[in-house]
Amino acid sequence: MRDAAPKTIFLSDYTPYPWTVDSVDLHFTLDPHATRVRSVIRFAPNPAFTGETPKTMFLHGEQIKLISAQIDATAVDPDLTGEGLTCAVPGGPFTWESEVEIDPANNTALEGLYMSNGMYCTQCEAEGFRKITFYPDRPDVMSVFTVTVEGPHPVLLSNGNPVVTENHLAKWHDPWPKPAYLFALVAGDLVAHSDSFTTMSGRHVDLNLYVRPGDEGKCAFGMQALKASMKWDEDVYGREYDLDLFNIVAVDDFNMGAMENKGLNIFNSSAVLASPETSTDLNFERIEAIIAHEYFHNWTGNRITCRDWFQLCLKEGLTVYRDSQFTSDMRSAPVKRISDVIDLRGRQFAEDQGPLAHPVRPESFQEINNFYTATVYEKGAEVIGMLKTLVGDEAYYKALDLYFTRHDGDAATIEDWLKVFEDSTGRDLAQFKRWYSQAGTPRLSVAYSFELDTLTLTFTQHTPPSAATPDPQPQVIPIAVGLIYPDGTEALETRVLEMTKATQSFRFTGLEDEPVPSILRGFSAPVVLTHDLSDADRAHLLAHDTDPFNRWEQGRMLARKSLLAMITEGADPDPAYLAGIHKVATDTTLDPATRALMLDMPSEAELATVLHEAGTTPDPAAIYAAREAMAEARADAFADVAADIYAANTVTEAYQPNADQAGRRVLGNAMLAMITRRDAGAQAAAQYDSADNMNQQLVALALLVGAGKGDEKLQAFEKQWQDDRLVMDKWFGLQVSKAKPEDAAAKARRLTEHPAFTHTNPNRFRAVFGALVMHHAGFHHASGDAYTLLADWLITLDPLNPQTTARMCSAFQTWKRYDSDRQAKMLTEITRILATPNLSRDTTEMLTRIKGA
Repeated sequence: MRDAAPKTIFLSDYTPYPWTVDSVDLHFTLDPHATRVRSVIRFAPNPAFTGETPKTMFLHGEQIKLISAQIDATAVDPDLTGEGLTCAVPGGPFTWESEVEIDPANNTALEGLYMSNGMYCTQCEAEGFRKITFYPDRPDVMSVFTVTVEGPHPVLLSNGNPVVTENHLAKWHDPWPKPAYLFALVAGDLVAHSDSFTTMSGRHVDLNLYVRPGDEGKCAFGMQALKASMKWDEDVYGREYDLDLFNIVAVDDFNMGAMENKGLNIFNSSAVLASPETSTDLNFERIEAIIAHEYFHNWTGNRITCRDWFQLCLKEGLTVYRDSQFTSDMRSAPVKRISDVIDLRGRQFAEDQGPLAHPVRPESFQEINNFYTATVYEKGAEVIGMLKTLVGDEAYYKALDLYFTRHDGDAATIEDWLKVFEDSTGRDLAQFKRWYSQAGTPRLSVAYSFELDTLTLTFTQHTPPSAATPDPQPQVIPIAVGLIYPDGTEALETRVLEMTKATQSFRFTGLEDEPVPSILRGFSAPVVLTHDLSDADRAHLLAHDTDPFNRWEQGRMLARKSLLAMITEGADPDPAYLAGIHKVATDTTLDPATRALMLDMPSEAELATVLHEAGTTPDPAAIYAAREAMAEARADAFADVAADIYAANTVTEAYQPNADQAGRRVLGNAMLAMITRRDAGAQAAAQYDSADNMNQQLVALALLVGAGKGDEKLQAFEKQWQDDRLVMDKWFGLQVSKAKPEDAAAKARRLTEHPAFTHTNPNRFRAVFGALVMHHAGFHHASGDAYTLLADWLITLDPLNPQTTARMCSAFQTWKRYDSDRQAKMLTEITRILATPNLSRDTTEMLTRIKGA
């Protein structure tokens, strides 16, 4: 394990690597415990390096055994440490050769080369390549790789195009220079689901999705999504694939969703394998989006990579934005936008408001693995969206063409990215750059006055100071605005206002009547908006706004207001809110997916955040009770229509994972949830028994378990699916998520004793403990049992898988939000984990930041 002593790395300290790497030749002789890696690396002095080229070279290397080393065919004896080696080198070009030995079978951290159920696979982002061989493991060192793999396996894969394929030996060459984090190798007993794609210039590309024997029936949708992604990227961005082959491999043990290695994408099996019998509608949509995301990285991440890890948002924010565009085009754009905002507010806003706050481009880090965050990904994507909104569609795509032309083959920076837009559009983006350099979520408030025929909107922006940004300055905020007359007609179609000052007013003249302002349409900026509309005005926008996001937002605000009154004042559910959602649910002019989204209630975590920001200590038990009371009231309010809407949205045709069917299913199941509260689960049981697809079966099972009627079905489900690892992940997570708050920790504990539970598989670990953390009232139960249970298992997991451990530590990031008793219990567990001997650097940094909130 790496030395856990923290060492802070600063963006301001960046210097180019003193050498370029002209070529890399690697030869792997595979063995579970003694894989040999021979490398031949050709170095030359880097003309971009300022100053005299050093006389010694440092190469990263961790948990590897050096067998031999040579420079220009002469043996050398480098100085070794736990983080790499240092060796004297010639003043000009030279060739470094080494042979090392590594132990993939015992690499439980799942970084570098490791084994998953007998299959060799790699994960090198961010700094995993240094666990394979000695190398300058940094993203600005790019080279052409040739890789030979020897092993007794039918499938031997690496990046690029195949050069030699013989019995137990394969040689691969990737003609495109890449950093080491994009290196990939897979070897095992795999079968291929194959297809092909013809690019817009006529290039024939062979496509393969490699899976374990038995999973062949779960490949068709993934292949369909890949081909749709390739076509979309050509049509929308003009980006064509550039190799003769594109391979995807499904891996069971994987810390992330997937990895975009050049020509050889490695996927968590949950992010690529799908069938109607084993996957839900959300699984299909997630798979489609992740396949698109990793494919789009071919240009925004691979052909143009990031100069250093501080620029991580350059590839991830842009690619998340592109995959969101893709999903919007493939499915429902309004539903996608609303879903993205729900996720942003639930995850990224929480980061911005707590001890883990950092800018989209951080200024420093100790462990880069801890910065694969919602701020880098989701807020990074929002910044791209704002830039597109400000310059317009035509100028955006023109700038992207310049970006691809100017920086193809580069390791680029945020400054390079913004300079492209400045040169292309003539705009000065110095102030806009603050979105990359300032932490925190801006608070935007609006006041308005109407006189004669003129409406004046006055906006004020303020970003709370934080340790990451103690003195935030005003940012450029694109505010999309519309105006709705009292009769429901639109007085003003969407107009984008560009706010640049702390306080700024905008006037709209020539109005026939006083309109209701529709502010921040499409959620045009990632801000917290304070807009003191009356309930009547919110209801008016809910009924008449032409912007789908704002229509949803007003319903959400009415629900939130009613729930907050129930929590803090003991009020009854607001009849006006119940009437409003009843009207929405029965509005057949809206597509079913949008209607279902507008019926969603704010989550318990969202309500806790709102209470905290208002200066009230959130009580998880009271929040849970209020949402339960609201759910009961909704069931009563929909008693006259729930069965009819359920029946009208029952899909009778053969299952398809498309937007139309998925929308009908989600609306029908929203009605089923209400029906289940009144019929003791009879309809849910009938749906479970008749379901021919996982979506309907799992929803029915969840409703039955939540109603206390699911024991028999849980046993039947386990018996039916005990041999399907991905479906069993659902079985584990469902039981925790649907447990009563007082039972959640005990349920999770019992599931860890189940023979099928294994903490070494990230999917299974997250199924149980991710569900526990997301169970707000259960995780924060007054007993503190969930805090203790999670801490016990994080201590157990950390020596094996620091990445997964550190990311799960974020469960404690809001510890100062709650009452003193809960704070004390969480602080005790945080302190106990930090006191663990040899705690990893990943977990140490994460918990130290959380504790110091």
